[in-house]
Amino acid sequence: MPSFARWLAFALLAWPFGFAPPAVAGEGRHGLSAFGDLKYPANFTHFDWVNPKAPKGGRLATIGTAARTSFDSFNNYILKGDAAQGLDYLFDTLMVRALDEPDAVYGLVASTAELAPDGSGVTFRLRKEAKFADGSALTAADVVFAFVTLKEKGHPIYRLQLKDVTKVEAPDAMTVRYTFTGTQTRDLPLVVATLPVLSKAYYSAHEFDQTTLDPPLGSGPYKIGDFKQGAFVSFRRRDDYWAKDLPVNRGRYNFDELRYEYYRDRTAELESLKAGAYDLREEFTSRDWATAYDIPAVKQGRLVRLTLSDESPSGAQGFFLNSRRPKLADVRVRRALDLAFDFEWTNKNIFYGLYTRTESFFENSDMKAEGKPSPAELALLEPFRAQLPPEVFGEPYKPPVSDASGQDRALLREAGRLLSEAGFQVKDGKRVNAKGEVLDLEFLSTDPTSERLTQPYVKNLLALGIPATIRRIDPAQYERRVKTFDFDVVGQRFVLRLTPGPELRNFWGSEAARTDGSFNLAGISHPAVDALIAKVISAKSREELKTATKALDRVLRVGHYWVPHWYKAAHHVVYWDKFGRPEVKPRYERGIIHTWWYDPERAAKLKTN
Repeated sequence: MPSFARWLAFALLAWPFGFAPPAVAGEGRHGLSAFGDLKYPANFTHFDWVNPKAPKGGRLATIGTAARTSFDSFNNYILKGDAAQGLDYLFDTLMVRALDEPDAVYGLVASTAELAPDGSGVTFRLRKEAKFADGSALTAADVVFAFVTLKEKGHPIYRLQLKDVTKVEAPDAMTVRYTFTGTQTRDLPLVVATLPVLSKAYYSAHEFDQTTLDPPLGSGPYKIGDFKQGAFVSFRRRDDYWAKDLPVNRGRYNFDELRYEYYRDRTAELESLKAGAYDLREEFTSRDWATAYDIPAVKQGRLVRLTLSDESPSGAQGFFLNSRRPKLADVRVRRALDLAFDFEWTNKNIFYGLYTRTESFFENSDMKAEGKPSPAELALLEPFRAQLPPEVFGEPYKPPVSDASGQDRALLREAGRLLSEAGFQVKDGKRVNAKGEVLDLEFLSTDPTSERLTQPYVKNLLALGIPATIRRIDPAQYERRVKTFDFDVVGQRFVLRLTPGPELRNFWGSEAARTDGSFNLAGISHPAVDALIAKVISAKSREELKTATKALDRVLRVGHYWVPHWYKAAHHVVYWDKFGRPEVKPRYERGIIHTWWYDPERAAKLKTN
């Protein structure tokens, strides 16, 4: 699916186990988590999912993990432009994620974090050795500047995430204190701990809120090397990186060079991999995974096909229906569109049976609603009974299962009935309302490969009397139209954390529905949704959180804001056999770019075969 250039997706997630005692308010700790549990003690030397003795060197050239076809900016923290991939490797944060825990973070720029006893704030102590790439000291003034700049000038998602952070101050050069407001402050320490740190001096001389191809100044493990706009961008590992020996970094960032290649279509991308033009790609096309790698290089083991387990929530992928449009405002119309999509035919004829139908906005996780609401869920839903459909209080909505014929007549009849009930009658072969306005739909696309998935759906919509078209546009125009909600239907995927927090407002909150650049593509604006998001954010335990997400899931699913797609609990990766990798994969991430390493002996064998 096409995606925003600065996609701030949150992909980590399922609760493992805890060894360390819970964080204590008022006590400086080496790490933070939403509910206090930490796996790694203060004296840990490295994460379990790295090889601490991994060699440094070599190059990894990839296309990344998203469908990116171009870039025009090295600023991925603002709404403007189409940012290059990999820019996060330029910037350090106060703390860094542990990828085998759902939400724990451990000290990077900050050595410790101290929570206020009443949860109203958090104080970080910075490491004196922290430096930017030009050798200048990284101080509390830079952290304060970064927060204020991101909140005031950054992508709108920051304003939504940080609205309850009311104050940031630097009592001294090595201390930063954040103050929160309200009762929904559980995740705010984690949010501010993982914000990028920006150089105040650098951005005093450079405009932050503008797109640019001038390499920015960061403090992270890489810096920008060679690049060609829209073609490739290279990142060079910094030998002088100040934090390379910290426990959170040991065994990580092993490649001397990271290079992201850009291709206009997936066919050229695939053939270039086979020709050895780059090293690794994740295969998102089931047909290619099933049939395109029956070549000598794979049979000889030189080109490796690898399946990595995916224990994280699969994400909410689907055709999002813009309910801001009057023709899509009626829930009956949106449900009819769901009935018209034949997943079973698609899975059988296009996906080689590799996928499962997505049912939930929290698919592949224990936050998904199942069965009838529990008493705890009902307690959250009851105050809104008058504003909610009765279906919310029964079994959660599930997409229909077709006969896999491609045009299930029973489902299409039911879809037609709903459309008529919503006021769209058939006239001269087209669905029109009482004003004579035609119910037509336009699907935005940038990728011709994905159109083969949409065409059968378009065929069924035409059978219902809905003139539907696929409009392919260039990536820049696509970005502009999606950011301003100028579309009928768009295919996207959102990935949520296992401990969802303030970002949910950006996906489904009423304010986000009115905010350009938000991820609330469907225009969801409902008091029950807002209230349940608040319950998720304020949950005091994982059980409370799961109860709130399940209740929220029920309301969202019955609103028919999307036509859900599909998922698989695995990553399909193809790469030339020139790399080593740790024995243990990070539980909730691929771990390729920052835990694998270049193996000269394997690379030499490739050249001789």
